[in-house]
Amino acid sequence: MAMIKVGMADAKVCRAPDAITTLGLGSCIGVALYDKTTRIAGLVHIMLPDSTTVRQNQNRAKFADTGIDLLIEMMVKEGANRGYLTAKIAGGAQMFAFTGNSDMLRVGESNANAVRKKLKELGIRILSEDCGLNFGRTVEFYPETGDFLIKAVGKPPKTI
Repeated sequence: MAMIKVGMADAKVCRAPDAITTLGLGSCIGVALYDKTTRIAGLVHIMLPDSTTVRQNQNRAKFADTGIDLLIEMMVKEGANRGYLTAKIAGGAQMFAFTGNSDMLRVGESNANAVRKKLKELGIRILSEDCGLNFGRTVEFYPETGDFLIKAVGKPPKTI
């Protein structure tokens, strides 16, 4: 079994028995998409909610609105069935304490909401999620079982 690493603002696809991981999700969101009939999974590490608000937006994997589309294209190319895709998501933490009401500082919450909205638009059901709070996460997705393992410093590992 190989563990395929996904960087920040990156997307990759794997097939069981291989697994896929991304490290250090703070305000970023890890979106794992999965077709259990083919056991093909994909993971995208989303940094920002909306590509239309950023001038330098060539990297589709960086944004919720374009990264999920990119991941679906990659998975279908590998043989996944678009109609069978389900999602598990993690991240979207509020990493810094602040006062005031600035949405700029609520990146984690904005990312989580943008991901939920995009998946709903695409008709992809979120089976489970581990989002919010104030700590970073490392995630591993196992297409063999559909398990999404969440690791956080000082917390027991959690499978969703």
